[in-house]
Parts: sequence; structure tokens; C-alpha cells
Amino acid sequence: MGYGYKLKENQDPKEFHAQRIEGFEKISDKLFEIASLLRKAKSDTKKYYEENPDSYAVVYGTDLIQDYLDDIIELLKK
Repeated sequence: MGYGYKLKENQDPKEFHAQRIEGFEKISDKLFEIASLLRKAKSDTKKYYEENPDSYAVVYGTDLIQDYLDDIIELLKK
């Protein structure tokens, strides 16, 4: 099971493995950032709808975000 990443010229396999494993830490950091941004977006959206009770405006594209997350989940299930 692999995705065919190209090795850098003369790259040691252990170095390559370490970089791939480090990628998971970077993803974890991004997930933490996303969680924070989601809380803010939810708060902003609530505030907007309170101030504009008749609005049908989409403040943040949650449908698109959910689609992206579903794609990520599928990638990780393989």
C-alpha cells in the first residue's frame, strides 16, 4: 500500500520514513488549528444570524468543508 512518492536523489530510506511519519504531526497541528477556527466561525455565524434574523446568507461554506472532511476520512480508511 503506497502512493508512489518520489525519493529525493540519494535519500536514505530512514530519512524518508521519518519525513512521512512527521507528516502525521503536521496534520495533527492543522487539525488543532481547524478546531479553533471552527469555534470562531460558529460564533461569527451565530452573531451574524442574530443581527440578521431574516437572512439566508451562507456565512461559512460548511457543506464544502464537510465534503472535504469526508474525502479525508475516505483516504484514511484505505
